Amino acid sequence: MQGQKQYTDKVITHFRLSERVPKHNLYRRLDELLDWTFLYRETQHLYSHTGQPSLDPVVFFKLLLVGRLENILSDRRLIEHCALRLDILLFLGYEVDEDLPWHSTVSRTRQLYPPELFEHLFERVFALCVAQGLVAGDTQAVDSAPVKANASLERLQEKLVPTAPAHQLRQEAARQAKRQAGPGPLGSTHPKARVVSNKTHYSPTDPEARISVKPGKARALNYLCSLAVDTARGIISHVQADFADSRDSLHLPSLVTRLQPRLQAQGLCWQHLLADAGYSNGSNYAFLEQRGLTPWIPVFGQYKPEVEGFTYDVATDTYTCAAGKPLPFQKYDTNADGGWLKLYWAAYQDCQQCPLKPTCAPTARRKQLTRTAFDPPYRRAWARQQSRQGQRMRRLRQSTVEPVFGHLIHHYGLRRVNTRGRAGAHKTMLLAAVAYNLKKLLKHRPRLAASQALALRPEPFWNLPGWLYWWPACNKETERTTSSLPSRVLQQPRPFVCTPRPLPEQHRAEWPPLRANGSENLYSNQSSSLPTFATVNLNKPA
Repeated sequence: MQGQKQYTDKVITHFRLSERVPKHNLYRRLDELLDWTFLYRETQHLYSHTGQPSLDPVVFFKLLLVGRLENILSDRRLIEHCALRLDILLFLGYEVDEDLPWHSTVSRTRQLYPPELFEHLFERVFALCVAQGLVAGDTQAVDSAPVKANASLERLQEKLVPTAPAHQLRQEAARQAKRQAGPGPLGSTHPKARVVSNKTHYSPTDPEARISVKPGKARALNYLCSLAVDTARGIISHVQADFADSRDSLHLPSLVTRLQPRLQAQGLCWQHLLADAGYSNGSNYAFLEQRGLTPWIPVFGQYKPEVEGFTYDVATDTYTCAAGKPLPFQKYDTNADGGWLKLYWAAYQDCQQCPLKPTCAPTARRKQLTRTAFDPPYRRAWARQQSRQGQRMRRLRQSTVEPVFGHLIHHYGLRRVNTRGRAGAHKTMLLAAVAYNLKKLLKHRPRLAASQALALRPEPFWNLPGWLYWWPACNKETERTTSSLPSRVLQQPRPFVCTPRPLPEQHRAEWPPLRANGSENLYSNQSSSLPTFATVNLNKPA
């Protein structure tokens, strides 16, 4: 007979939420992994001793963590999603008939808590990863990627008072004039098309968001996510939010000064830093070497280690031209962006009388060379880049930090920040990194049994008490002492095959009376007239 399921919407009187969630559930294991009680102490000073009870800090951080793990950006959708999941309700500490907090309460609480509290949570999770052996600490890979801000380009407004330096404003005006004079790209003739820049425009919705563009991507208001990943197991060791209109190299010193103490606090020694050419900077090379780090950063394409037609003497810091005239170091200078330069030039008399002046310095009074003030660190970085280890480090960086960014953007809700302001973006990035590290920690399975089995040392058969052993005839007549016999005989290759057997009774009278002493030295002789280790003939007949 065909069966038909009949559904009756009735009230269940006997129901326990913990019995409906299995032990191996992700959120159940996550609740047991981390001690959340420190959040009460960290947030105590933010509340008054009177008034209505606030949202539980532990519940708040668990809600945000669920949003990262479930790849949910909206607070409204997050609350709706949590109400449908029994395992998430158990993780939050809510019963089935309890109402979850309003989405606006979550948003206001996020604004209340400072970024330092989110950093403390990140450091706690990072310490757990270190304790489980997931972090080596010696090599860190650094990279950055733009993350969309919670603002639109259509609402940009022009700045009343530009804040950029004068030379940058002149460069931007010349660039805009060139674009308007030319045919322009596709869509430039649209009525709503306009030329915008961070130097002349800002977003009233999020004033700290910056206009940036990535090759192959559309221009948008973004924040820059700077990330450091440990190369051992891909654990995120540092994350921070920066302005998207600046070069990556400008954010490296602040990243290093915050990451290095964190590794030292965990007892880890940081030695190597891996990054792409966007972090190439003479001051960065010198800064990292001063801190005892080896920078594996490719040199930027405009740098040339040698000047064509000139030879450099390191001892005297002098260049020599093709005519043999010296160009000594004269003074330091700075460029428009504040970068330090070293100036070399030849004597006026040498250049005026030189036959190569029409081709070397046709319009100048003398030949002048401008080099970076950090030329020695640049040269060392260039040598590392050309080495085989430099190529291995480049591949290691690509296989470590870039997949982490892909996971954060596509699976942990970092494709866009749902907050406003740099501090809010920093909190969002920290939560995504915490969720990623916790997921790595839950997936980690330490192979303790295999490592212990390799570490155990089996009891040698020649140490067993009450037995005397002998070795059958081998290839040639050999005499060895019993102290070195086992370790050397067992290492012999074929056809040297020796199998231990009990010593036959007819030969015990011929050999000195030996017995096991339970030590590494095999058998000791009981007779005082005999030596400590008796000599044994390996070819003794059976």
